[in-house]
Amino acid sequence: MRRLLRIPAHHLQRFIALEASGGIVMMVAAFLAIALANSPLSTSYLQLIDAPLSGHMTASLFIKDVLMAIFFFAIGMELKYEMREGALAAKGQKALPLFAALGGIVAPALIYLAITRAAPALTPGWAVPTATDIAFALCVLRLVGRSVPHAAKMFLLAIAIYDDLAAIVIIAVFYATGFAPMALLPVAGLCAVLYGLNRAHISHPLPYLAVGALLWFAVHHAGIHPTVAGVITGIAIPLRRKNGGDMLAPLLHRLHPFVAFAILPLFAFTSAGVDLRNIRPEDMLGALPLGITLALFIGKPLGIVAASWACVRLRIAPLPGGIGWKTVYAIAVIAGIGFTMSLFIGQLAFPTEQQNAIKLGVLAGSLLSAAWGALCLRPRRIP
Repeated sequence: MRRLLRIPAHHLQRFIALEASGGIVMMVAAFLAIALANSPLSTSYLQLIDAPLSGHMTASLFIKDVLMAIFFFAIGMELKYEMREGALAAKGQKALPLFAALGGIVAPALIYLAITRAAPALTPGWAVPTATDIAFALCVLRLVGRSVPHAAKMFLLAIAIYDDLAAIVIIAVFYATGFAPMALLPVAGLCAVLYGLNRAHISHPLPYLAVGALLWFAVHHAGIHPTVAGVITGIAIPLRRKNGGDMLAPLLHRLHPFVAFAILPLFAFTSAGVDLRNIRPEDMLGALPLGITLALFIGKPLGIVAASWACVRLRIAPLPGGIGWKTVYAIAVIAGIGFTMSLFIGQLAFPTEQQNAIKLGVLAGSLLSAAWGALCLRPRRIP
């Protein structure tokens, strides 16, 4: 994997630095939420995140449905860029992380379903351990230091990109509520408008954002989670302007700090506040938190390593240059950090009364993955 990227080095370094720094800020926001939820200010914390804004819209719902749509808009642009000109653009570089990501989706789901098989009501949570939180994962790599090979970082980034794509499809297909097929007509029409804007190489982002806002309402009315509208709009942004100048990359660069340092920390602050005061040790052994924890901590690395081994063994794709199976395993463990998307899917899959159990499982699985992955990488002498 010598030709690992055609992506400019300065863009990659800036991306990794922003994601890692954003991961630190998000980590602080999550710990602050947990501290407030377990303090005398817990009532004020809950009142703050559930404060009504207008109608049925609360602060936490606004962040989940509106601000996270902006996050998914950035994800859509990022996916397009990486697949056209970035980490997944070079010929022959798509297969190994694709197989690894698929293994890292199937194995956690199977482990979760096996643990929760006696409680059919918990089945909708199978997708909670689907995606890797790239900000937290890169934050861990940054804390480990310079010993992590560049190829390993790119392998993790590529897996996370495929994970995000899978999570988007899963949200659209499996977590639609009150699906209204006829309401898909305006969705299809607005998607056609976005396609037309793209084909015409309209060089200003405002027309795309205006149509994207209408698409948000149309998708919501159709019973599909509105964040999907963000992804579609992001993918519609052209890579280049009519004059050949870059369009997508500069827009993504401007949006990225807002997402990394505002939207995701706000989501962490409103979503991670689990009240631990009345939780007994045996509560962690409940099917829901235990299923999520083991799916992230054991299922994710098991699936990624097994699928990668099969891919290499069948000569579909080689390992990235400069890394061996020990590093692949360490990266696969770190891929079990599923904080943001896991909490997000958990909110879609289960009602409020089960959110504490989901948060316990996600936090435990992500923390175990972060700690063990860092330990596996730090003394890295043999690849």
